[in-house]
Amino acid sequence: MRNISNYLFWIMMTVMLPFMASCGSSSGDDEPPVDEFDVQFTLPSKIDITKGGEYTFNVTNGVAPRTTDNMVMESGAGVSYLCPVVNVSASQFTVRFVNEVVDGTYNVYLRRDQRKKHYGQMSVNIIANVVDPLDSNIYGVVSAGDQPVSGVVVSDGVEVTVTGADGVYRLNSAKKYGYVFMSIPSGYEAVSEGVIPVMYKLVSSDRKAQERADFKLNKVEGQDNYKVFFLGDMHLANRTGDASQFQQFTADLNSYTQSHYGEKMYAITLGDMTWDIYWYDNNYEIADYIKTVNSQVKNLQIFHTMGNHDNDYKSTSDFSAEARYRAILSPTYYSFNIGKVHYVVLDDIDCSAYDGTTSRNYKKSISTDQLAWLAKDLSYVPKSTPLIITMHAQVFKPVEAGGFKVDHDASNTSQFLSLIDGYNVNIVTGHTHQLYNVVPQESVMEGRDIFEHNSGAVCASWWWSGYLTPGVHIGTDGAPGGYAVWDINGTDMKWMFKATGHPEDYQFRSYDLNNVSFSMADVPDMPSKFASKFEPYTKAYPANSNNEVLINVWNYNPNWTITVTTEGGQSLTPTAVWAYDPLHIAALSVKRFNKSNLSSTPSFITEKFTHFFKVQAPDADTDLTITVKDEFGRVWTENMQRPKAFSIDAYK
Repeated sequence: MRNISNYLFWIMMTVMLPFMASCGSSSGDDEPPVDEFDVQFTLPSKIDITKGGEYTFNVTNGVAPRTTDNMVMESGAGVSYLCPVVNVSASQFTVRFVNEVVDGTYNVYLRRDQRKKHYGQMSVNIIANVVDPLDSNIYGVVSAGDQPVSGVVVSDGVEVTVTGADGVYRLNSAKKYGYVFMSIPSGYEAVSEGVIPVMYKLVSSDRKAQERADFKLNKVEGQDNYKVFFLGDMHLANRTGDASQFQQFTADLNSYTQSHYGEKMYAITLGDMTWDIYWYDNNYEIADYIKTVNSQVKNLQIFHTMGNHDNDYKSTSDFSAEARYRAILSPTYYSFNIGKVHYVVLDDIDCSAYDGTTSRNYKKSISTDQLAWLAKDLSYVPKSTPLIITMHAQVFKPVEAGGFKVDHDASNTSQFLSLIDGYNVNIVTGHTHQLYNVVPQESVMEGRDIFEHNSGAVCASWWWSGYLTPGVHIGTDGAPGGYAVWDINGTDMKWMFKATGHPEDYQFRSYDLNNVSFSMADVPDMPSKFASKFEPYTKAYPANSNNEVLINVWNYNPNWTITVTTEGGQSLTPTAVWAYDPLHIAALSVKRFNKSNLSSTPSFITEKFTHFFKVQAPDADTDLTITVKDEFGRVWTENMQRPKAFSIDAYK
């Protein structure tokens, strides 16, 4: 019996073993078999190919892929394109890129059967046709649709050239700045990545490498008439409630653009979109700004000007301080055209003395490189073409004794003014977080047809007034946070300042000084050692009944008129004064000083400034009609009922 049992056991094992073996190896069928899938090759950081074209890669270990393999191109959005390997040798292999592959940066894989091996990232630049670089090391084509665009000015920040009839440009570049940019021609717009016009391309630092950078344009009609918004200091830093306050600004901007639907509109920042110290402290830097603005603003191209806080304070040279900005946002200086106007963006913050600390010892100066480039750029611009030039820091600044002073490196500023001599020029600047205007007839302009607009700040007092006193968003001069709106009609220009959260006719604010006063009683918790710092406000506005009225006309220039009449028809004469804005004192300075743990004089407090006017009313009860008229004939009026109460809520 035992023999029969053993015999039956071995028969059963003989029958079951194949099945057991099969079951035991089933999971192994999903594992890649061991073979020669050990391909190694050089992956370029960027390639230029025609649509549906082929590119040959160099094998580095003698193991090439098979013609049955595929290259997988995976976009940042997670979309994958399967590109076949079409030709193989021991040292090279060629891949045909499918038509669906577009410009962009991709994760690159090789795929064999069910296996996929990652090799890194590669940027793809789809080119229209093959171009002979000749002896240039940067070259390319500027096109609109399938048509080349001739006469487009292209530069690397040093050399300047133009495209020929075939749309081709060539530069023999030192590649100092690591990019090449075009000066967008009139009648065209650059394609956009979100709100950012694509008018520059990065290149390597290898002078021997011949690199192609194409630019694509869209032809547009009716570009002579448009609006342009100038967006001063934003200082986004993930602090003082700036995110929600910035949303109020973008909601206002979006509402304004929607109310003018059908009109062409563009925007230019004036620098300090970010705040360098908070790149590190709060993890909010230029890339975060780009995400923020792209998520909140639509259908508007925004050109960018670099500010002092858009430089990396941990750097030890001007060039390295700009590196992050150049790499992901914009050239530091460039030009473009909209309609009949030539725009120039300059970087007037010199960080050469940076030492890697928060000292940030910058100088307000336009570099010699920029001046040399500007001379070349303007050689393509007739003197009859108006110039609008933006830079971050002010060129001129008002002085309380009267007039203006040069607030820039004197030597380079003199060269700059000489370069733009003979043009009709409007300079638009930021940096001060205040509003003022320097008209051509001011003596500081030396007879030149130049108008500087120091254009105010989106963030007003670095977002502090709106944070401490919600609903009161004003700068240290009492000007509201907001943005400039310019209407361009051919070569004619009109400008105004649009306050965030207010209608366009909000252009001045009045105070009945009989009801405005400040004293040390307003800051009972302030340590006594800071009394002398708060004292200027108490001296400026003691309790009195002198029947004076203070008017803050923040965008005033000498071409404006201000008239004040009493209810009986008596004309009162406004007198220009420097003053502290009472609302800013109440909304910000009082709250910043009134702290028992105050260890230093607060920043962003109220400053005495120009664009204020006083009138003497005959008594405390007489009502006034205040009329402000700008140089374009626009009129704004307040029927001031007196006595007029002063409180924060009254001015929200």
